[in-house]
Amino acid sequence: MKKWKKVTASFMLSIVTLGSGLTFLEAPEASAAANAVPAYEVKFLAKPELVLNTDGTPRSEVIQTLGLNSTARNISAEYFDTNALNLNQAGWDVRFRKKDDKNNYELTYKKRYPVINGDVNAALTLANHEGFDASDDNYEAEIDWGYGKQTLSFSNTKKVDTNATGVQLPSQQEALSMLLDKLPGKLKNWSASNWGKQQLTASRAYGPVTFQRYEGTWNGQELTLEVWPIRNAAGTGVENIVEISFKTADSTAVSGLRTQLMQVLENKNWLIPADGLKTQLILERY
Repeated sequence: MKKWKKVTASFMLSIVTLGSGLTFLEAPEASAAANAVPAYEVKFLAKPELVLNTDGTPRSEVIQTLGLNSTARNISAEYFDTNALNLNQAGWDVRFRKKDDKNNYELTYKKRYPVINGDVNAALTLANHEGFDASDDNYEAEIDWGYGKQTLSFSNTKKVDTNATGVQLPSQQEALSMLLDKLPGKLKNWSASNWGKQQLTASRAYGPVTFQRYEGTWNGQELTLEVWPIRNAAGTGVENIVEISFKTADSTAVSGLRTQLMQVLENKNWLIPADGLKTQLILERY
């Protein structure tokens, strides 16, 4: 049962009818948990033909302008969903990832909520009604703010130790077994008992994609440039998706910083004036 239903039931039970026909409202026993407080990740897409060399590495001007290290971290990622993408359609994404410098796998379960007309509070309130509130420290709340839209997400990340080197991923069945073993309760019983477990059990891998992450510092912010070689729409090769992003927990500063980064990219003619979601492309093309 969703939290808002529980609140409604509690509210109705608190109305006590007197013999005279008058009613009064008892004070609730406890107030509902507050909305979650999200951090922000600002993301922009960049023109690969202008920011990358022919070998897929960032051009020197890009590295200098954005304060990036010239050496990349390699990361492999794959997503799990049913053939009908039932998890994604319910707003859930399940990701399995390995970084080249880590001795563990990262298992991430993410729930997304669209932010409509910039109303972040409305999205947070809806999420609260569905069980994601300030009291839940298992999930990290974040607003992904792109060129034209925002998305609220709640991510639960688990780690599993491994002796695998580099970005080597296990077999699809091994990865799925780990994801099921660490499956959080919110997804397991999302819309019905064991719904998430049933969907994930019937899932397959989409990917993997090995991408490069260049890290640096811009305007006092930790900034990253990622190059994702994703299968093209025709399935005949790959196209590079370039994403430039930074994270901040400062809700008062994020808008100004976003505007400044956008202006830098626009002035260099590097910015793609559109939103994009790498996850969606991978689910569509693999």
